[in-house]
Amino acid sequence: MSFNPYVPRPIDRPTEVPLGGHVDLTSLDEAKIFAAPGDPADWPAWREQLTRWRADARTRLGYTGTHYDEIAGDCFSVCLAWLWDEALYDHERGVFTVDEFLDGAGRDFGGFDGVVLWHAYPVIGLDDRNQFDWYRDVPELPEVVRAFQERGVRVFIDYNPWDTGTRREPTGDAEEVAALAGKLGVDGVFLDTLKEGAGELRAALDAVRPGMVLEGESRVPLARIADHAMSWAQWFADSEVPGVLRAKWFERRHMLHHTRRWHRDHLDELHSAWLNGVGVLVWESVFGVWVGWNDRDRAVLRAMRRVQSSHAAWLRAEDWVPLADHAGEGQVYASRWTHEGSPLWTVVNRGADHDGPWLVTDVRADGRFVDLVTGVELTVSETGDGRLAVGGPLPAGAIAAVAVTDAAVRRHEPPTGDPSFPARAAVRVRTPWAPLPQPPPGMAAVEAGQRELVVRHRVRETGLYGEAPYVDEWKPLPPRLHHTGTVRRHVRLGRFAIAVHEVTHGEYAEFLRATGYRPVRPERFTAGRGPADAPVTGVELSDARAYAAWAGLRLPTEDEWQVAAEAGLLVRREPLVWNLTESEHSDGRTRFAILKGGADHRADGSDWYLDGGPQPADVSVKLLLTGAGLTRSDQVGFRCAADLLPEPDPAEVTR
Repeated sequence: MSFNPYVPRPIDRPTEVPLGGHVDLTSLDEAKIFAAPGDPADWPAWREQLTRWRADARTRLGYTGTHYDEIAGDCFSVCLAWLWDEALYDHERGVFTVDEFLDGAGRDFGGFDGVVLWHAYPVIGLDDRNQFDWYRDVPELPEVVRAFQERGVRVFIDYNPWDTGTRREPTGDAEEVAALAGKLGVDGVFLDTLKEGAGELRAALDAVRPGMVLEGESRVPLARIADHAMSWAQWFADSEVPGVLRAKWFERRHMLHHTRRWHRDHLDELHSAWLNGVGVLVWESVFGVWVGWNDRDRAVLRAMRRVQSSHAAWLRAEDWVPLADHAGEGQVYASRWTHEGSPLWTVVNRGADHDGPWLVTDVRADGRFVDLVTGVELTVSETGDGRLAVGGPLPAGAIAAVAVTDAAVRRHEPPTGDPSFPARAAVRVRTPWAPLPQPPPGMAAVEAGQRELVVRHRVRETGLYGEAPYVDEWKPLPPRLHHTGTVRRHVRLGRFAIAVHEVTHGEYAEFLRATGYRPVRPERFTAGRGPADAPVTGVELSDARAYAAWAGLRLPTEDEWQVAAEAGLLVRREPLVWNLTESEHSDGRTRFAILKGGADHRADGSDWYLDGGPQPADVSVKLLLTGAGLTRSDQVGFRCAADLLPEPDPAEVTR
């Protein structure tokens, strides 16, 4: 491995700012964060250089900022949500639960300004459906978008430019993104793996509705700040003394969303966002893996949200002084924002517990100095040089917002809480009991016993059984990503029978005639309509389970499937399709199951696609379970199994 995944890569690190003289500052154009000097004596010169760079860069680009005049409101806190998150979609009833989702977000995070409805990756590639199909095939999605917007929440879709190996759109991606955004009525587009949307995409969106936001991933190019009102600040490492976000410094109205998807502690991102007047991206279910926010970080964000809501105009003010009014000792840092002559300081404590001045300032204003985070009036004393020392107790890691006011300020508890990771287990759904005395025709018997199974899987961001494949890592790259991993499973299996062949369309049609079965969500339900002797497809787990229960059977577990296949007991029908197994898991937010056997279809062109093609018996693939029938595919079928009762002891029979 040529890099340490626990250390920021050079591209992630802050950029040093040359001090002194009229040195060329164009090297700062593509910085993520401008590193702050360690010595406070250098801060005035550092700020002067940042101001000079900004003026020069805006002149070089002929920057006007007119695009931001079309963007209404602020969007500090954004949730990246799996469209089929159990907090957002009731899988049993087959309905979206937007109000319940937002009520929970209000309690936990103080609410969201925006939500990205992530939809296709990591299930795309299962069949020929492209990324747009995975949105289009949800008939009520426009109503879901409106339900969010009626609660004051902006909605974004995501665009995956790497999706080149599925069904192509005749009009091209840019036109299709714009058409979909218009049909759904969303507020903008998140650009997955793209720093910017090409001019073609910007023009296509503007032709549908001006003012839709493009949010690039990571470091948005300087020239694109003009028409990309937001950016996804993923894996930005700050300097020891907090630095300045380049895009925000260039355009005060540009909104970045800090995030480190695999980290279990978000205080660094929260501090940087707070000092830079920008937002964060909350991402707890990362492509099927739980990486939840701890109680302390949630409390800090709730406190930030209150001030962001009441003082948004300050946080986009032109008059912004980073590292302002430092007290001269300790690691309490502040930015000063002035709106209509009124100052606001956003403050963080990056060091130990502090009890003393937070600010030493020559700003004089009528009123009391109050911390808006807690509502506590601060201690103010005059220094020997006539300035004011403002402060009080400030615990390690705490934030504050200092304002001058005569109005009553509501008191709040300090944002504290347990900083430990709120772990969740992916709990397996219990396998039903389907006992038979002997294997019926077409089924093979497998004796009970303990097995040591070697399971191979491609290490993707989904993990395999709910485990996080990357913990507190920066961006995983090959060979950490997409390599073949091995899991050893010690299993004890009872005696069971398994069908030699998959269930066919003809057999499923017989079940439909006998029972009149209809799924809760009928979309893409094509079971029983294909060639009678071909493996049944167009089913999801509930459809397969319903058939098996009618037949007095059940689905095989993935372990049973593998043991039988490795023993040469399974025969695959044509065309080759993945086999569902009785392996459903849920961590309370994401549901998944294990597929076995592979399929004829393979989506080529990107490692981000779900695995395809024929697969050996020891290969397992984690499939996230969607709603609205989207899990149903022409590449997925199933076979049945049963529990075999123990054979009678011959000695007992002859008595």
